Amino acid sequence: MPNTYSAELVALEGPDAIAFAQAQFSSNLTLLADGQWQFSAWLDAQGRVRALFHLMRLDGQRLRLLLRGGEAQAMAGELQRYVFRARLRVLALPSQELATVERMPLHAVMEQGDSLVIGCGSHALKLATRGDNEWRLPQVRAGWPWLVRNTTGELLPAWLNLGSLGATALDKGCYPGQEIVARMHYRGGSKRHLHRVRLSRLLEPGSMFEVDGQTIQLLDVVSVDGAAEALAVVHDDTKARLTSGVEAALPDGTVAVQVIALTA
Repeated sequence: MPNTYSAELVALEGPDAIAFAQAQFSSNLTLLADGQWQFSAWLDAQGRVRALFHLMRLDGQRLRLLLRGGEAQAMAGELQRYVFRARLRVLALPSQELATVERMPLHAVMEQGDSLVIGCGSHALKLATRGDNEWRLPQVRAGWPWLVRNTTGELLPAWLNLGSLGATALDKGCYPGQEIVARMHYRGGSKRHLHRVRLSRLLEPGSMFEVDGQTIQLLDVVSVDGAAEALAVVHDDTKARLTSGVEAALPDGTVAVQVIALTA
């Protein structure tokens, strides 16, 4: 398990950067002012999450995407295919790390030399050459998912509670996957949701196991007092059992798992 998470950053720059992002991404950029960020996602045609990120507006022609999982180079290459005649550049910036710094208002962004500081309410994240893990537990407890390995293009926005985070919009024009987002919102079709769980021992992010025949998928996992807390995609049919706590079998033994908070 890595000691720190890589800060993967994509830049969109040019007169059409905001219009391009508004057409491609799931959040509503008309709500975003200079010096602010919002959660957003890039979905495929089936409505599944290709990328999740902090979408930062530095000014009217410069956006930055801090990926919550995935690789900037791969995403920039995929986005470039949709630029056509739009006046913008799509760039993967050099990878950095995430360092925890003093608190800054939620959704604020500040340029600090060649770096960025991102306000998260109880703390702030700074892009740096040397990072730490102090920010991970408060973000797990806030219900902010991180897409770990094997989850790209596999999870629906409703499973990650992206509507509650403001990452999916129902009040703007079409974007990839918009019909699926709207259908699941208005018809309540999602049977899986994101929950915070307590684990009796530390597991790898991305671990999967079964409870009552339903797969539980862990996203970020953080060590806490000899045990662990994690965000997990949980089927509604198993939520009641997990609230009471159960043991799940794994190839290397068992783990006790219990829902301790609902992030919806």
